[in-house]
Amino acid sequence: MASVTAQQKVRLNDNWQYIRQDLGGIWEAVRNAPLGDPESVPLWQNVLLPHCVNATDGVNPDVNYYQGPSWYRTRLKLQNPYENGRILLHFEGAGQKTTVYVYTTEVAKHVGGYDEWTADITDAVEAFKKTEVCKKQFNGEVPVSIRTDNSRDLEMIPSDLSDFNIYGGLYRYVNLVYTPALSIDKVFALAEVDKTGKNARLQVKARFYNPDKLSAADAEVMLLDPKGKAVRKEKLKLNIQDGSVSLTDWQLKSPVIWSTERPALYTVEVRIRTSKGEYKHTEKVGFRHFEFVEKGPFMLNGKRLLLRGTHRHEDHAGVAAAMTEDMIRTEMKMMKDMGVNFIRLGHYQQSRIVLDLCDSLGILVWEEIPWCRGGLGGDIYKEQSRRMLTNMIEQHYNHASVIIWGLGNENDWPGDFSDFDKEKIRSFMKELNDLSHRLDHSRKTAIRRCDFCSDIVDVYSPSIWAGWYRGLYTEYKAVSEAEFKKYKHFLHVEWGGDSHARRHSENPDNALMKVQAAGEADERAGDASLYGGGTRVSKDGDWSESYICNLVDWHLKEQETMPWLTGTAQWPFKDFSTPVRPDNPVPYMNQKGVVERDFTKKEVFYVYQSYWTDKPMVHIYGHSWPVRWGTAGEKKMVKVYSNCDEAELFLNGKSQGIKKRDSQNFPAAGLRWNLNFIAGENSVSVIAKKGKTIVRDSIRFDYQTQKWSKPSQMTLRKIAEKDGVQTLEVKLLDANGVPCLDATNWVRFSLSGDGELIENQGTSSGSSYLQTYNGRAIISIKSNNGKSTVAVKSNEIPTAFINL
Repeated sequence: MASVTAQQKVRLNDNWQYIRQDLGGIWEAVRNAPLGDPESVPLWQNVLLPHCVNATDGVNPDVNYYQGPSWYRTRLKLQNPYENGRILLHFEGAGQKTTVYVYTTEVAKHVGGYDEWTADITDAVEAFKKTEVCKKQFNGEVPVSIRTDNSRDLEMIPSDLSDFNIYGGLYRYVNLVYTPALSIDKVFALAEVDKTGKNARLQVKARFYNPDKLSAADAEVMLLDPKGKAVRKEKLKLNIQDGSVSLTDWQLKSPVIWSTERPALYTVEVRIRTSKGEYKHTEKVGFRHFEFVEKGPFMLNGKRLLLRGTHRHEDHAGVAAAMTEDMIRTEMKMMKDMGVNFIRLGHYQQSRIVLDLCDSLGILVWEEIPWCRGGLGGDIYKEQSRRMLTNMIEQHYNHASVIIWGLGNENDWPGDFSDFDKEKIRSFMKELNDLSHRLDHSRKTAIRRCDFCSDIVDVYSPSIWAGWYRGLYTEYKAVSEAEFKKYKHFLHVEWGGDSHARRHSENPDNALMKVQAAGEADERAGDASLYGGGTRVSKDGDWSESYICNLVDWHLKEQETMPWLTGTAQWPFKDFSTPVRPDNPVPYMNQKGVVERDFTKKEVFYVYQSYWTDKPMVHIYGHSWPVRWGTAGEKKMVKVYSNCDEAELFLNGKSQGIKKRDSQNFPAAGLRWNLNFIAGENSVSVIAKKGKTIVRDSIRFDYQTQKWSKPSQMTLRKIAEKDGVQTLEVKLLDANGVPCLDATNWVRFSLSGDGELIENQGTSSGSSYLQTYNGRAIISIKSNNGKSTVAVKSNEIPTAFINL
């Protein structure tokens, strides 16, 4: 039960029940079924919001993730403090079709899983409160029921061919809002400044929510600087006709400029007053000037800025799309700590929390609608696309971070419809491009990978996956330059490759010996498959972290010598769930992330950090590599990633010399040493210096010189225990008991007893079925203060057991 005071916007997180199936009708959600009644049929479960229908099944290796109707219900104690005021339910996003009921009355419907929307429940609430059932059965509380539905539907975007799950549920926050009879629906604040930063303009418009058709109001508009000091203020008498009014058009001199390094934000505050009450609305804005130079780089506030970017999907271990604000904040801060100054939000409008953080952290944004793959549907499909583009632009119009509105992704990918007509796709892309410019002339439009529409939008990104889906990573610069010459404004988004976390290689570039130089690097149909087609690293490589570190290292080295480059965005920041990759080492996971699905950093995180950050850092490659291998006396490379000027490495306490950093000295910018390890345990440490600052890092690992044959047995042992959680490790051994350090066998964990596996997390340590990394795999178990037997099975190898 939730109650609020006047003008509060309250998140309705508690006291919800949920059922993952359809009901016979709304009556089944309210009939004689008190919340928490164990005899309620069908059975409901208690949940907190945000909540995703597919919290775990999106990465369950044995089932298709659920796509269908689900229901949520709660009861609210409501009392609007305003005379003739309104009671609103504000949805920050729900997937994918949503219907809202007050008792048995349908009050709102919405189609689209990613834009915000509001249901006005005022009239239905007032009508219900007058009924006897309200007083007798519900004790004055108001039952609210919500049906969500993520069923497959060819006339909806995004397509089910997309490389991400189309989740269901109330996976973003739901808010209860009281407003007076006249309130503000949206404020549009256009903050502009010339490239000198001296001459600025702020235009403020408002759209009102005015169901009672009030005709007049008093208004006050105020602008506060980044320190909270009022710098402009104006009082107005408003004549409200069509619900939208221009409020101010101010000229400003030498404002504090927003930049990626110093993201200074002003506050626009609008108050309106009538005899029915007062309403206040605030927005953050930033003054910045950006430009994509034709056939040239990107400029921010008159200076070149190399866009150092990443991507984000709304997805996390154990909760799927239902990320809390704390989770989102952690993720965005990790990106900034890695050195990111640009992000493409793939492939749909994302939470307002994300955009607010991009504003405050200084991360420029390309945000797009989910017209992603499949082709082009009919009138219903097109109308949803127009509506979602309009909503995205209007809802995120004021964010200083946004520079690009994306109109689509991989629209050259057919499959949903028997007809794939390029001219019809071009025609609709032109329509969306024109709509975007009408709604917002201050931002650019863009698409990725649809060459036959590349001339329509302002900025274009072709497909370049050098060293992964095609060719060698050493071809990256030449391929990029060739693509750059084709377009007025080139921006390279999506590059990188998959890595199975905790898998490492002594010869990571071995796959390149099999791959032909292609002179091109686009991804083509079937390239993401692990079967068939030509030789390519994505299919024939080892999926090691070692290889991806080299690929990324080379790309970043080259980007420093490409003065014409606007920038790039690697794909993506975090591993995420996808229905189209069941055969990956962690099934149903796209494993191209810099971090795992639970925020565990992969080694490549530090490669980016070494190029993109200024705060002194140093990292020895291999923190998750417990055993290296080779012959006695063989030279083995140790790589150090650092942004410091120099570093000194120590092996088993003895200095191996000082090396200077040189970004063009591949790999590891010259910070690499070829060393002789001793058999058994070795320790490696490093001291790096940047000016007067000193930073350190160290690792320990075993060096195995014994050779091994094929795996023929397994051991299963407990390696850690904390707070009732036990961590187990399986190792694959040959017939002589020698660890098989290059083994990639599939293993499956199972449990009987009181405990439970921590599985279906989509991570290298939270999956009950996965490929091993260097002949081992780990998983954790909640003991539940009981006894359990855990087994691990692999084809043609005897099953191993452990009693806990």
